Amino acid sequence: MVEDLVLFLAYCWLALVGVTLTIIDSAVHRLPDRLTALLAGGTLVSLGTQSIISNDAQRLVGSVAAGAGAAAFYLLMALLTGGGIGLGDAKLAFGLGLSIGWMGWPAVAAALFLALLLTGFAAVALTALGRAGRKDAIPHGPFMVIAAIMVVVALHGGLLDAV
Repeated sequence: MVEDLVLFLAYCWLALVGVTLTIIDSAVHRLPDRLTALLAGGTLVSLGTQSIISNDAQRLVGSVAAGAGAAAFYLLMALLTGGGIGLGDAKLAFGLGLSIGWMGWPAVAAALFLALLLTGFAAVALTALGRAGRKDAIPHGPFMVIAAIMVVVALHGGLLDAV
Protein backbone atom coordinates (compact mmCIF):
# COMPACT_ATOMS: atom_id res chain seq x y z
CA MET A 1 0.00 0.00 0.00
CA VAL A 2 2.77 2.47 0.93
CA GLU A 3 4.67 1.49 -2.23
CA ASP A 4 1.66 2.32 -4.36
CA LEU A 5 1.23 5.66 -2.61
CA VAL A 6 4.87 6.70 -3.14
CA LEU A 7 4.69 5.76 -6.82
CA PHE A 8 1.39 7.62 -7.12
CA LEU A 9 3.04 10.71 -5.59
CA ALA A 10 5.94 10.43 -8.05
CA TYR A 11 3.51 10.50 -10.96
CA CYS A 12 1.52 13.35 -9.40
CA TRP A 13 4.82 15.27 -9.25
CA LEU A 14 5.34 14.51 -12.94
CA ALA A 15 1.86 15.84 -13.73
CA LEU A 16 2.16 18.95 -11.52
CA VAL A 17 5.56 20.13 -12.70
CA GLY A 18 4.94 18.84 -16.23
CA VAL A 19 1.73 20.83 -16.64
CA THR A 20 3.50 23.94 -15.31
CA LEU A 21 6.30 23.44 -17.85
CA THR A 22 3.71 22.85 -20.58
CA ILE A 23 2.00 26.16 -19.87
CA ILE A 24 5.29 28.07 -19.81
CA ASP A 25 6.67 26.43 -22.97
CA SER A 26 3.41 27.05 -24.82
CA ALA A 27 3.43 30.72 -23.84
CA VAL A 28 7.10 31.69 -24.22
CA HIS A 29 8.81 28.74 -25.95
CA ARG A 30 11.14 28.20 -22.98
CA LEU A 31 11.62 25.45 -20.45
CA PRO A 32 13.16 27.06 -17.35
CA ASP A 33 16.17 25.20 -15.96
CA ARG A 34 14.89 25.55 -12.40
CA LEU A 35 11.67 23.74 -13.24
CA THR A 36 13.28 20.98 -15.31
CA ALA A 37 15.73 20.45 -12.41
CA LEU A 38 12.82 20.47 -9.96
CA LEU A 39 11.05 17.81 -12.00
CA ALA A 40 14.16 15.61 -12.09
CA GLY A 41 15.04 16.19 -8.42
CA GLY A 42 11.54 15.53 -7.10
CA THR A 43 11.23 12.45 -9.27
CA LEU A 44 14.60 11.16 -8.10
CA VAL A 45 13.62 11.63 -4.44
CA SER A 46 10.24 9.92 -5.00
CA LEU A 47 11.66 6.99 -6.94
CA GLY A 48 14.61 6.74 -4.53
CA THR A 49 12.12 6.40 -1.69
CA GLN A 50 10.19 3.86 -3.73
CA SER A 51 13.34 1.82 -4.37
CA ILE A 52 14.17 1.80 -0.63
CA ILE A 53 10.65 0.73 0.34
CA SER A 54 10.53 -1.99 -2.31
CA ASN A 55 14.22 -2.94 -1.82
CA ASP A 56 14.79 -2.55 -5.56
CA ALA A 57 17.85 -0.35 -6.16
CA GLN A 58 18.35 -1.90 -9.60
CA ARG A 59 15.09 -0.40 -10.80
CA LEU A 60 16.21 3.05 -9.65
CA VAL A 61 19.50 2.63 -11.52
CA GLY A 62 17.50 1.66 -14.61
CA SER A 63 15.34 4.77 -14.23
CA VAL A 64 18.40 7.02 -13.97
CA ALA A 65 19.89 5.33 -17.03
CA ALA A 66 16.61 5.83 -18.90
CA GLY A 67 16.61 9.52 -17.98
CA ALA A 68 20.19 9.88 -19.16
CA GLY A 69 19.39 7.99 -22.35
CA ALA A 70 16.36 10.17 -23.10
CA ALA A 71 18.40 13.32 -22.42
CA ALA A 72 21.21 12.09 -24.67
CA PHE A 73 18.70 11.33 -27.45
CA TYR A 74 17.28 14.86 -27.24
CA LEU A 75 20.72 16.43 -26.95
CA LEU A 76 21.72 14.66 -30.16
CA MET A 77 18.53 15.87 -31.84
CA ALA A 78 19.19 19.43 -30.60
CA LEU A 79 22.64 19.33 -32.14
CA LEU A 80 21.42 17.81 -35.41
CA THR A 81 18.34 19.98 -35.94
CA GLY A 82 20.06 23.32 -35.47
CA GLY A 83 17.45 24.68 -33.10
CA GLY A 84 14.39 22.64 -34.05
CA ILE A 85 14.75 20.83 -30.73
CA GLY A 86 16.20 22.94 -27.94
CA LEU A 87 18.46 22.18 -25.01
CA GLY A 88 15.49 22.75 -22.71
CA ASP A 89 13.84 19.74 -24.33
CA ALA A 90 16.95 17.66 -23.54
CA LYS A 91 16.84 18.79 -19.91
CA LEU A 92 13.14 18.00 -19.71
CA ALA A 93 13.79 14.59 -21.27
CA PHE A 94 15.98 13.64 -18.30
CA GLY A 95 13.19 14.16 -15.76
CA LEU A 96 10.57 12.54 -17.96
CA GLY A 97 12.85 9.62 -18.85
CA LEU A 98 13.66 9.16 -15.17
CA SER A 99 9.97 9.02 -14.31
CA ILE A 100 8.92 6.76 -17.18
CA GLY A 101 12.07 4.66 -16.79
CA TRP A 102 10.61 3.11 -13.65
CA MET A 103 8.26 1.25 -16.01
CA GLY A 104 11.11 0.07 -18.26
CA TRP A 105 12.90 0.99 -21.46
CA PRO A 106 9.96 0.10 -23.76
CA ALA A 107 7.84 2.68 -21.93
CA VAL A 108 10.55 5.31 -22.42
CA ALA A 109 10.82 4.48 -26.11
CA ALA A 110 7.03 4.69 -26.45
CA ALA A 111 6.95 8.10 -24.75
CA LEU A 112 9.78 9.45 -26.95
CA PHE A 113 8.12 8.20 -30.13
CA LEU A 114 4.68 9.43 -29.07
CA ALA A 115 6.04 12.92 -28.26
CA LEU A 116 7.56 13.23 -31.72
CA LEU A 117 4.40 11.90 -33.33
CA LEU A 118 2.15 14.33 -31.41
CA THR A 119 4.38 17.28 -32.30
CA GLY A 120 4.30 16.24 -35.96
CA PHE A 121 0.52 15.94 -35.95
CA ALA A 122 0.20 19.36 -34.31
CA ALA A 123 2.55 20.92 -36.87
CA VAL A 124 0.56 19.45 -39.76
CA ALA A 125 -2.75 20.50 -38.24
CA LEU A 126 -1.59 24.06 -37.49
CA THR A 127 -0.16 24.40 -40.99
CA ALA A 128 -3.34 23.02 -42.58
CA LEU A 129 -5.44 25.47 -40.57
CA GLY A 130 -3.22 28.37 -41.57
CA ARG A 131 -2.22 29.06 -37.95
CA ALA A 132 1.45 28.27 -38.55
CA GLY A 133 3.87 28.18 -41.43
CA ARG A 134 6.76 25.86 -42.19
CA LYS A 135 9.24 28.15 -40.47
CA ASP A 136 7.18 28.77 -37.30
CA ALA A 137 8.43 27.27 -34.06
CA ILE A 138 6.13 24.83 -32.30
CA PRO A 139 7.10 24.07 -28.71
CA HIS A 140 7.92 20.39 -28.27
CA GLY A 141 7.95 20.31 -24.45
CA PRO A 142 4.16 20.18 -24.06
CA PHE A 143 3.99 17.13 -26.30
CA MET A 144 6.79 15.46 -24.35
CA VAL A 145 4.82 15.92 -21.12
CA ILE A 146 1.53 14.81 -22.70
CA ALA A 147 3.21 11.69 -24.10
CA ALA A 148 4.77 10.87 -20.72
CA ILE A 149 1.43 11.23 -18.95
CA MET A 150 -0.28 9.14 -21.62
CA VAL A 151 2.25 6.33 -21.10
CA VAL A 152 1.80 6.48 -17.30
CA VAL A 153 -1.97 6.31 -17.64
CA ALA A 154 -1.78 3.52 -20.21
CA LEU A 155 0.55 1.38 -18.10
CA HIS A 156 -0.68 2.33 -14.63
CA GLY A 157 -4.34 3.13 -15.24
CA GLY A 158 -5.28 1.23 -12.08
CA LEU A 159 -2.78 3.14 -9.94
CA LEU A 160 -5.55 5.30 -8.52
CA ASP A 161 -7.41 2.19 -7.36
CA ALA A 162 -4.72 1.51 -4.77
CA VAL A 163 -4.98 4.94 -3.16
